[in-house]
Order: sequence, then structure tokens, then C-alpha cells
Amino acid sequence: MSDNGHQQSGQGNGHENVPSRQRRRFEGISSRTYEHPADRSALVALRKLSGFDTVFKALSGLLPERSLRLLFLSDSVRVSDAQFAHLNTMLRDACYILDLEKVPPMYVAQDPQPNAMCIGLDEPIIVVTTGLVELLDEEEMRAVVGHEVGHALSGHAVYRTILLFLTNLALRVAWIPLGNIAIMAIVTALREWFRKSELSADRAGLLVGQDLKASMRGLMKLAGGNHLHEMNVDAFLEQAEEYEAGGDLRDSVLKILNTLPRTHPFTTVRAAELKKWAESRDYQRIMDGHYPRRSEDGDTSVSDSFRQSAASYATDVKNSKDPLMKLVSDIAGGAGDLGGRVRRGFGGFAGGTPKDQTASKDRTAPNDETAPNDHTAPKDQPPRDSTPEDDD
Repeated sequence: MSDNGHQQSGQGNGHENVPSRQRRRFEGISSRTYEHPADRSALVALRKLSGFDTVFKALSGLLPERSLRLLFLSDSVRVSDAQFAHLNTMLRDACYILDLEKVPPMYVAQDPQPNAMCIGLDEPIIVVTTGLVELLDEEEMRAVVGHEVGHALSGHAVYRTILLFLTNLALRVAWIPLGNIAIMAIVTALREWFRKSELSADRAGLLVGQDLKASMRGLMKLAGGNHLHEMNVDAFLEQAEEYEAGGDLRDSVLKILNTLPRTHPFTTVRAAELKKWAESRDYQRIMDGHYPRRSEDGDTSVSDSFRQSAASYATDVKNSKDPLMKLVSDIAGGAGDLGGRVRRGFGGFAGGTPKDQTASKDRTAPNDETAPNDHTAPKDQPPRDSTPEDDD
């Protein structure tokens, strides 16, 4: 149960009952507490933008929000005490833990694909599919419901709705070259922001469920289905590390191309990011009751938020094991022989050694012997990053 005594038990539909336990409530919590720095800076800037609300109220007339609400009302099942009561209990409790005053309506839609979303301009609505409800157990589902309530608290529903609208619009005007390019540029930027917002919502889900193992199990099931007896959390996280560090610059480019059309980060990446945050001092401080309050949101500085976002990206680049990110870090650090590293990263050239590489070799090691201080990697091995990783 939560610390207010709300009962936490599953009922019906094959959801096993779980022992009641205390969960901390975060009274007056600001969404800045769990938001990824890149997500937070964008939201702070938009909230500070003069006339922002007016623009979106005007835009709401163009968006099919009313149509979506009527669609879910007419062709889905609305969660309540009478329908999917165990989900309704989770929803109310998630709103209580994150101190969201108005409980958003929630619908279960028939779809075998596991999915959930929070959309809406005037008021957020939460939709989960039957595929997701049938896939997850009680505690895993609690993390998902908390994830969607985190979206609602952060105001992500507005931008998610706009992203859906613009994506559909881009498909309709695909025959207009310049119009499609302009819209897709906005869609691409929104997708990059939304991927970061998903990391924020994963953190909110952990604050609600307060069970890291359940959050990890849920992500594993999204990747591999309901076969937990065949899966292992440590091995799953090793996949994330291999994905980040493996390959050469060609793989780095392919990662970018694979990521661009997605609204969500890859599942192994989400699991690794959530585990990293759960083990951080920031998370422990939140659980100890030290977090930003909603009453302080008006005093938030846009420039400070952007600096935090820039610092976060810089740290990610510095600590990344991805070949391209390591190259970017070397460029920022003034490393030598970057041309050679780029060539080696892309597999080199066929038919001999390029002239500039030979000249560089002659200058650094005239007797074809590697100088003692030469950190250049052998030609048949990927270059190593000489910058030590931070403990964080």
C-alpha cells in the first residue's frame, strides 16, 4: 500500500495479488525531478515562451483531439471501478504518489501489440493496449501506469499529440518536396526530444512502482515477450553495452539512421539508462524526500536548463564507448591523426596505405618502430580512447 493506506492488490484477468507494501509519496513534486536534462530544457523553454498557450489553443482547432476522444470512448473500454478495476487502482495510486490532482481518463484498446500512450491538448488521456495488459504482471504494469502519469505531469501529452498530427501531415504532403522536407525537419526534432521524454517517463514509472526489478522485467518483456524464464537481466544489459561499444564508425552511422524514425529509444538502451539513474545519488536524494517542488517551477531559469542539457550531452559524449562519439570526444580534445582514425573506423581503403598516413608514420617513427609515447592504434585494430571514464 502507499503511505496513505491505499490498498495495492491485483484482481481478475490473471493478475496475481502482490503483498501490500509501503510506497513513498512525493507531495508537490515537480516534473523537473525526474526529467532528462534535454527533455527538461525544452519544456522549460516552451513554458516560458510568451503566447505559447494561445498558440496551442488556436492549434487545437486543427488537431483531431475531439475525434480521438470520441474514438476511444466509442471503441475502447474506459478504466473505472467497474471495468479493469485493478488498473483503476494503479492509476489512482500513481496520481497520488506523484501528486497529480486530476486523474486522467484511461482506456484499454484492443490491440495485440503491447503499447501505451498519453495524448491530448486540453487534458491528457492514457491508452494501454490489451497486448500490454496481457503481457505484464501487477508490478510491471504499475511501472507502466506510472510512466504514463509521468508523461501527464510533465505535459508531454501536448507535444505527443502534435507529433502524431505532424507525422500524419507529412505523409499527406509527401508529394510536395519542400513542404514535406520542412515538416519532416520539425518531426525529426520532435522525435529526438520525445526519445528523451521517454527516458524521463521511465524514471517516473520507477518513482511510482519503486521496484527496479519490475521496471527491468517490463522492458525485457517488451523486447522478448512473455518468456522471463528464458531471459536474464544481466545478459540483457550486456546487450546494451555491446550495442553502444561494438563495431566501427559505419555501425555508428547505422545506429543514427536506425534511431531517427523512432519515437522511443531502443529497449536495451532504456533499461541501461534506467538502471544507471536508479543507482545515482539523484535518485537516492529523491527517495529521501529531497526534490524540486512544483511551487518553484516559475523560478526556473531557461539558461540554466539549457546549460544542464548541454552538460548532459557533453558528459554522454565523453563517457560514450560508441566509436563515433569517441572520435567526437577526441576532436574536442585536440587528438592527433584524426584523419587516420576516421579511415580506420570506416574499414580503411583498399589497395595500400594512403599517402598522408605514410607521411605521418614517417614523421613519428622513421625506423618503422612505434615511438614510446605514440598512442596510435595498430592498423588492424580499432582505436582505443585514452580518456579515462568517469565513475558516474
